[in-house]
Amino acid sequence: MIGAIVSAIVIGAIIGALARLIVPGRQNMSIGLTIIVGIVAALIGTLIAQAAGVADTRGIDWIEHILQLVLAIIGVLLVTRFTSGRTGRTRGTPPGTPT
Repeated sequence: MIGAIVSAIVIGAIIGALARLIVPGRQNMSIGLTIIVGIVAALIGTLIAQAAGVADTRGIDWIEHILQLVLAIIGVLLVTRFTSGRTGRTRGTPPGTPT
């Protein structure tokens, strides 16, 4: 059980970091959020690969990893889109004041 949790965190960190490297521009995301996006993408990608019958192949499961990476890229784009509107105010400006 502990090994599965550690491997999910490691794979999530790798996939999340790769997704952030591929997405152009600067992403205002924490490392923790990057790992969470990577873990969720890895889990969903594995489920999709298992449903399609391509999760267990001989050697490296390239199709599964590509699915996970594509889902992580989508996750990074969604997170940056939804969190970018929150930093629009300048410091000291009361909420509701036009900037």
